[in-house]
Amino acid sequence: MTRKYEIIEHEVRYQGFFRLERYRLRHELFSGEMSRVLTRELFERGHAAAVLPYDPERDAVVLIEQFRIGALDDAHGPWLLEIVAGVMEAGEGEESLVRREAVEEAGCVLQELQPICEFLVSPGGTSERISLFCGRVDSTTVNGVHGVHEEGEDIMVHVLPLQEALRAVTQGRIRSASPIIALQWLALHRDEVRAHWGVLPGKKQEM
Repeated sequence: MTRKYEIIEHEVRYQGFFRLERYRLRHELFSGEMSRVLTRELFERGHAAAVLPYDPERDAVVLIEQFRIGALDDAHGPWLLEIVAGVMEAGEGEESLVRREAVEEAGCVLQELQPICEFLVSPGGTSERISLFCGRVDSTTVNGVHGVHEEGEDIMVHVLPLQEALRAVTQGRIRSASPIIALQWLALHRDEVRAHWGVLPGKKQEM
């Protein structure tokens, strides 16, 4: 069922690296009537894509650690364990974005990609949508510090056994949405993904 909404006024309140917009609108209620006129602000930062690099031969994932201003007041501090991600540039597709970001942020080449899902980050205040993938990698040469210097990036790479990464989720050491969603998805689909990528059930190389 398609419900109605009406935009009465729309203006850009701030335009920088990000954009802040303000709407005056009303929308159809579940009763069938129209709501009163509402004022809503929207944080617009563009759409993004993220990938969990996974080595099915070693049953290991590649995570990255970096400083995040949004976690400045977090009890665990502003350095977060995350997965590779970036905001799409004009004309850039999701798959080409995550392949580029994997090289820039983690120094690894994605061999194959498995779509996971798309999700809205926080639709109460931002339009940002993330396309999420799992990507096959060879983790044996992945290490060190990476990032684009001109963008102020300083990114440490970690290779963890999948089970250790999942424990980090349950222990609250991984705290942002994309890696939590991707790791929980991989926990559910691990055997299916490994079989699809030609890894025999139960096969695991030592880290």
